Amino acid sequence: MAYQQGCLRKVSRKAGEVWSLRYRTTKPDGSRVENTITVGAVSEFKTESAAWREVDARGLRSEINAKVQTGRKSFEALAEHYLEKDFGKNTQASATTIPIVQHYVRDYLIPRWKGVIAEDIPPVEIEEWLASLNTRDENPLLRPTISKIKWIMGRVYRVGLKHQLISKNPMQGVDNVDRFTAKHSYEAIKITPEQTLAILQQLKNPIHRALVLVCAATALRASELLALRWSDILWTESRIRVSKRWAKGADGETKTEASDDYVPLHPLLASHLREWKRQTPHTKDADFVFPSLTENGRMPLSACSFVKDRLRPAAKAAGVAIPEGKRFGLHNLRHSLSSWLVTKAKIDIGTSQAILRHSDREMTLLYTQSDPAETCAAQGRYLDALGILEACPQESVA
Repeated sequence: MAYQQGCLRKVSRKAGEVWSLRYRTTKPDGSRVENTITVGAVSEFKTESAAWREVDARGLRSEINAKVQTGRKSFEALAEHYLEKDFGKNTQASATTIPIVQHYVRDYLIPRWKGVIAEDIPPVEIEEWLASLNTRDENPLLRPTISKIKWIMGRVYRVGLKHQLISKNPMQGVDNVDRFTAKHSYEAIKITPEQTLAILQQLKNPIHRALVLVCAATALRASELLALRWSDILWTESRIRVSKRWAKGADGETKTEASDDYVPLHPLLASHLREWKRQTPHTKDADFVFPSLTENGRMPLSACSFVKDRLRPAAKAAGVAIPEGKRFGLHNLRHSLSSWLVTKAKIDIGTSQAILRHSDREMTLLYTQSDPAETCAAQGRYLDALGILEACPQESVA
């Protein structure tokens, strides 16, 4: 039986109108029977959209399909069950992760395997489908994206096994994506300290120079930079607290558990941050370090606008080769510091990982405990290579 969404109807009761979720089940004799679940009062959920949100918050779609699916689960039902369990009301997932996963599930996985019994999908068919995503004529997907889809599909089955909805996982027979997809050709543009200094010299606005310098020296992600408040700059401890990221117009959790940490604040970098704080009109502890001046500091500046209007033009003017259509943004500064620390400065992997706050061992090969003094010294070596001098007082921003 196909996955049921159910339908909502207003029903009159003595206490007033309520929203009722209607769905059907099949009796042993094959006859269909209508069932209902009360969602809530119309006075509380004034629109149908609000009632549907309550349906999803209570996991009622999964509940009615658990009742409907007396036989083996369809892949669609299994996938919706996974979304409810991993990204339901009490999820710890970030606001940016949820829509991405929903996109992969509902735009790729469900359309391909809709109506198919989850346990009956042969591993070879899964491999062939994943490979086709890489070779199709229109919008072929790169290997990293296909790997994400494969991982999510595997997670769908693992959650199903955990809740005893299925008895086997076909994904266990699927080879690594590398075996049946072409290696993608994307390689991030990495720049040298000399090129970074040239970019800084091209940027005329002090907030832009401060933003790029902090990003280049700390490898903070753009979303983490935007979320910084002055209270996160721990001057006396020579470090910066990273506990949140700016996403969809609000603070959210860091990308990974390892990202929720500190990065070093070398005295040289601190001097430039102090100079920027002297110039910015927003200096309270709760103020953004890199505020939108057009929004009077109510929110951070727009990273997308900054990259498009300021950073890319400055990089090109500084002589950085950026081919047409090639990505270049703040994250390239993170790639560049990582490359420089390991290949040029010969900093040990553990110290480099501590600065970059990688959670995946493959990112930095090995995770080891590091000395905060070493990470600060490593940042200082980069700033020395950058050729930047101690900050000097300048005129304040109007």
